[in-house]
Amino acid sequence: MAQGKDSKVPEIRFRGFSEKWTTKRVDEIAPLQRGFDLPTTVVKDGVHPVVYSNGILRCHNEYKCTGPGVVTGRSGTIGKVTYVSENYWPHNTALWVTNFFENNPLYVYYFYTQFKLDRFNAGSTIPTLNRNDVHAIKESTPCPEEQIQIGAYFKELDRLIGLHQRKHGKLVMLKQAMLQKMFPQNGATTPEIRFKGFSGDWVEKVLLDDVQRVVDFRGRTPKKLGFDWSPSGYLALSALNVKNGYIDFSVEAHFGNEELYKTWMSDSELHKNQVLFTTEAPMGNVAQIPDDGKYILSQRTIAFEVKKSLSEDFLAVLLRSPLMVRKLSALSSGGTAKGVSQRSLSSVTSSFPIDVEEQQKIGTYFRQLDSLISKHATQLEKLKQLKSACLEKMFV
Repeated sequence: MAQGKDSKVPEIRFRGFSEKWTTKRVDEIAPLQRGFDLPTTVVKDGVHPVVYSNGILRCHNEYKCTGPGVVTGRSGTIGKVTYVSENYWPHNTALWVTNFFENNPLYVYYFYTQFKLDRFNAGSTIPTLNRNDVHAIKESTPCPEEQIQIGAYFKELDRLIGLHQRKHGKLVMLKQAMLQKMFPQNGATTPEIRFKGFSGDWVEKVLLDDVQRVVDFRGRTPKKLGFDWSPSGYLALSALNVKNGYIDFSVEAHFGNEELYKTWMSDSELHKNQVLFTTEAPMGNVAQIPDDGKYILSQRTIAFEVKKSLSEDFLAVLLRSPLMVRKLSALSSGGTAKGVSQRSLSSVTSSFPIDVEEQQKIGTYFRQLDSLISKHATQLEKLKQLKSACLEKMFV
């Protein structure tokens, strides 16, 4: 791709194209028209998609427009643009492109996608897109050959985004299913799915029986210790940055210097894989210390020091299992900000495999699942950011 500097060429474009883009009114590029009312012959199992303001919702046994088509919202939901590859019926809450002229339909779809149509909201209570305002805008477009390249590029990006979305979604669903099947349910003494080589009943006992100590610095603040927070240093872990399954380092948080760290964390230093639990605002987020770095355990978060009879990886999974989440939610108190105390935690019971090796295998399995989920989520976010940047830089 080559860089463009002229106001009538995009910042980034494909090699082989150098001529300036042509400026036209939007209604000369791809005019919009209101969709149609649905007749009483609507059937949900029809063969032709019906496109509403917020996308394709159901099928119809007739069609009004020949595909491919580009549809966007007219009323209710505006700003969303839908590409339809087949014959379709644009609903009266939508606007559809009536004429592509010599323009590539796929290019027109991405043209309207980057156009940010929701800025033309003419409604008060109900968002409404005024197509006359859109049509009056002058925009630049490239030749048909360059349009094809642009459309194909973004189509491939969307394919990759969809691929990672599906993989991420399947992994999340797999995790939820395995959290049900790998823990005993409804009074059972063994789980539905179990690793080979392990047998015998799981044991019901108090959650904290295998916990040596709960590290809880509730109410502790730097000022009470004669210090203050610092602009850098040791990161304070709190309900602010302890998320469900990970530490969010992007959140603006507090830091403590060496003196504060030594005074605050004296004899209670956290270690890699140690389990953290947020007690309120929000209650129930579970994460593990990700590395060998030093951290300050701050407000609304506790840490568990476990005995040798309990795997830390297993405890992290157990606290996020559906049955345990329901138990903790039932114990939580408070109005707007739900919370759970250390005292109430001491009354919670759960089923545990006696063999620590089985505990560790379960913990490792879910750790690997979380790693895959995180990998696809990260890749998905990168692709979305790439698409957003390219939509900015590949159109004039």
